[in-house]
Amino acid sequence: MLRFFLQEKSIRCCTPKLPVRWKSSSSQDEYDFWQRSKVPTLHFQKSLPRLPVPELAKTCERYLNAQRPLLDEASFRKTETIVKRFLSEEGAQLQKELKDHDAKNKHTSYISEPWFDMYLRDRAPLPINYNPLLVFVDDPLKQYNSQLVRTSNLLISSLRFMKSLRQGILEPEVFHLNPKKSDTDLFRTVTRMLPSSISWYGAYLFNAYPLDMSQYEGLFNATRIPKKEKDQIFRNPSARHILVMRKGNFFIFDVLDENGHIMEPAYITSCLQHILEDTSPLNQYPLGVLTTENRDVWADARSHLESCGNKEALKLIDSSIFCICLDDDSLDENPEAITRSFLHSDGVNRWFDKSVSLLVGKDGKAAVNFEHSWGDGVAVLRFFQDIYKDSTAHRRVHPDSAKWSGEPSRCVQKLGFNLDDKTKKNILSAKERYQSTTKSLAFSFFEFPSFGKNLCKSAQVSPDSVMQLGFQVAYYKLTGKYVGTYESCSTAAFKHGRTETMRPCTMATKAFCEMLHKSKVSDGASLKMLLSDCSKVHGNLLKEAAMGQGFDRHLFGLRKVAEKIGKLPEIYQDPAYSFINHHILSTSTLSSDVVALGGFGPVVTDGLGVGYSIYDDRLGAVVSYYNGHADGSGFRECLEKSFQDIHRALSAQ
Repeated sequence: MLRFFLQEKSIRCCTPKLPVRWKSSSSQDEYDFWQRSKVPTLHFQKSLPRLPVPELAKTCERYLNAQRPLLDEASFRKTETIVKRFLSEEGAQLQKELKDHDAKNKHTSYISEPWFDMYLRDRAPLPINYNPLLVFVDDPLKQYNSQLVRTSNLLISSLRFMKSLRQGILEPEVFHLNPKKSDTDLFRTVTRMLPSSISWYGAYLFNAYPLDMSQYEGLFNATRIPKKEKDQIFRNPSARHILVMRKGNFFIFDVLDENGHIMEPAYITSCLQHILEDTSPLNQYPLGVLTTENRDVWADARSHLESCGNKEALKLIDSSIFCICLDDDSLDENPEAITRSFLHSDGVNRWFDKSVSLLVGKDGKAAVNFEHSWGDGVAVLRFFQDIYKDSTAHRRVHPDSAKWSGEPSRCVQKLGFNLDDKTKKNILSAKERYQSTTKSLAFSFFEFPSFGKNLCKSAQVSPDSVMQLGFQVAYYKLTGKYVGTYESCSTAAFKHGRTETMRPCTMATKAFCEMLHKSKVSDGASLKMLLSDCSKVHGNLLKEAAMGQGFDRHLFGLRKVAEKIGKLPEIYQDPAYSFINHHILSTSTLSSDVVALGGFGPVVTDGLGVGYSIYDDRLGAVVSYYNGHADGSGFRECLEKSFQDIHRALSAQ
């Protein structure tokens, strides 16, 4: 989910003057780039289809279908009447306004601007509320998991990814429905030859779907700047330095030379080692904790900080390629310690405003924590997977690598700030508030072995539908209730698509829960049939969401139009609308064989944040919740029982 005062002349990092070029031109190019795609990175971007504005009648129908399992009969009839009135009256005018605006902005999607606006206007602190974490699996070679070696290799791989992206030779992101037929040299040769204005259609003929890559630039040299009422995204792609945090102190050094080439591995490792060997104590007034604050509070504190002569130093933080946080804790294999450290920590050694932070523990455990406003999981997961693969397949730094012959102390700068009494007080207040918040946050960890993709596929049911059914059954076992449930679904198949909400609580899952609850001796065959129904309904809803045919983003867009006009329709004031959007169960998955663990905080105080993974032979989840507001441990116990029940149903003859 980063100091003595800098003099003006020392603001710029140094780039070491090497006595001889350490690589030939050809080998430098090989070192600089992770990929050399035949198809230019943004080749499909121009011809991507636009995110459709759904038909209003369909949206109303889908909305009512999602409300039906949540409401009693009287409440549902009331909501149904409100929705019908919305459809026949003010909804039609709002739909026209939205479609007219969309038609005038064909370079983007109807959801992109209001979605950015929603993120940047939210005043909630970033950690826990917005910034998720993804934890890398260890390097398979144990000797490469030392903090210094692991950080060096991940940093170099990140720079290779960045340079490939900026050079336009990173492989375009394409979803291959049948990889054996489309993920081929023939596909790349044919689509490369097509003009970018029609290249998407060529991919479509291969049953392959290029994805939007407009978010990728947000990975690097970017920071969310706190401002009153609405934050800003700052970008400076010309900056060549990296930000490193250790013990709440800030360090910078250049990782690209004057010509934009990646500095040699020995130099990078030497600079990182210099920082690790720095003897400065834990910062008594760590500025990083200010990024844990309410955004308006942080905006005021930052404005004051700038007025005290710290503007240039903050610019160096903001413009850095990304942030590396070197922690002093050994996390071993403790899932709670790993989650706490990488999701929120104590805030001392973090700068949560950076678009991407690479976090590395003393024992080499590594993760990515990212600010969410600029982009979604598709871009981050691609970056995450690629740098893991590159850092383990093309290791540039080894435990016995030769040391750099230069002097890193001349190239690494430790940043300093002028801190007056007001800023010191702000820091201590932020630490106290953040400590209170993180202490109230709790986690439960769930793993169910011998039950994963393989079993689900053999039973001809969707693994994701089974996982989501498990959450519904568990919550019903725990509370006897059905609640607003959120599953994130990417709409990256469209130009400037973001996400859509898929609603996993359906009449099909409700029927399964109630039959399971009522039957003392469960009828396995009937449950299996209901489970199949759940899978079909779930699959259809996911397909609709991915194709831009959900209802949540459409209703959100219509609401934004209504707010501009100044009159909010009754549908948005209906308690049922608030209830379905109070996401007690907020769920998301970024399954990958290089992700050891992923998670995020609950999105409402009385809710559960469920980051889940589905593997071939097991299921796993990290459940976050606030003590005294939600029963996460009880939910975890009910999950165990739920998947036992579902497993029996799947195995029934």
